[in-house]
Amino acid sequence: MSGSFSRLQPEHFFSNLSSAPRQTKGEIMTAFGFAVVVGLLCLQSCSMARESPPKVQVYSRAPGEFGKANTLICHVSGFHPPEITIELLKNGEEMLGAKQTDLAFEENWHYHLSRHTPFTPGKEEEYACRVTHMGTSKMFIWEADM
Repeated sequence: MSGSFSRLQPEHFFSNLSSAPRQTKGEIMTAFGFAVVVGLLCLQSCSMARESPPKVQVYSRAPGEFGKANTLICHVSGFHPPEITIELLKNGEEMLGAKQTDLAFEENWHYHLSRHTPFTPGKEEEYACRVTHMGTSKMFIWEADM
């Protein structure tokens, strides 16, 4: 049986093309128009995802009280592209053990993300969130509710 394949000539595969229905000029123009519309829709969705700086909120799970255990949270939203770094700081030093949510996006391709860690605020301590997006870093200070 394997020998029968070697006897097939290329003309055999293309012999039915002459009997295939031809597309009319109108059908070709319709297909072209459809391709143009699809392309424009793709461009529109890409243009909606322009570079956007993040909106940042720094807060604690419970009202801030000195000497009382709490959770420091930094929520970053509305940014694009998704490459971003979030650091939680105590007196300018990164707090170890912070956890981060998975990166999530909204229908307009803007992203949101949170980072959090347990902490016990002290009177002389400063807590902050440093966000780096598109090569620009900004610091956001947590303010106790006292």
